[in-house]
Amino acid sequence: MSVWGVLPARFGSTRFPGKPLVKIQGLELIAWVIRGAKTSRLLDKVIVATDDQRIAAVAQREGAEVAMTASDIPSGTDRVWAAIKDKSVEIVLNIQGDEPLVTGGLIDSLIQPMLKDQMLEMATLAHPISTTELMSEHSVKVVVNHRSEALYFSRYAIPYSRKSGGDHPTGALKHIGMYAFRGDFLKRYCQVAPVEIEMAESLEQLRALHMGARIKVVTTEQRSWGVDTPEDIAVIENLLAQKSSEKNRGENG
Repeated sequence: MSVWGVLPARFGSTRFPGKPLVKIQGLELIAWVIRGAKTSRLLDKVIVATDDQRIAAVAQREGAEVAMTASDIPSGTDRVWAAIKDKSVEIVLNIQGDEPLVTGGLIDSLIQPMLKDQMLEMATLAHPISTTELMSEHSVKVVVNHRSEALYFSRYAIPYSRKSGGDHPTGALKHIGMYAFRGDFLKRYCQVAPVEIEMAESLEQLRALHMGARIKVVTTEQRSWGVDTPEDIAVIENLLAQKSSEKNRGENG
């Protein structure tokens, strides 16, 4: 079964232009993500889908394949589809190009349910949520059913608690924006126009729920930290420095 990971990496980000090429500890953001993805045991191929030759050059240097795509593609998922639409692939991952702490183990945990359940159309990741994350509109929340399948995603605190006023994490997880798609479902998804709930929440995964898809939510203890603003760079560098220090202490006994 073919399993490909695609990293959508557009140069002209609205909030942070040129973000894929920003340096973190001297290495481009997109290079960090490629290196993390290439440690996966289950990915057959890592592809960077971009609209910029400079990003393409970094991807090729890091040993990833490159798919040149148009600049005006409306979403990351549409860019993933543009990269593989003429290929035959059974499972496709949308690996966000701004998650420098991504690991092969995290990616593999997302692929595994797709390998086990041939009827599963889509899967994603989440981790336990804090009160701060619950109340932040920058954190996407997901509520799941007893089969760990998504019921709904929102930028707002869900489910709303009439007892606590909605300010305690009761029943929600924090969504990690990485997706696995069955190839034929990705095609159908990208052929459907954005739907009302998707546009209202500005969350494209709600289109899949509207289409009736089952979305498996894999819960992990590993927390994600994406780069959305220039200020996030310092946070990531501090996290990397802490990991390096912990590794050195472990190696030195």
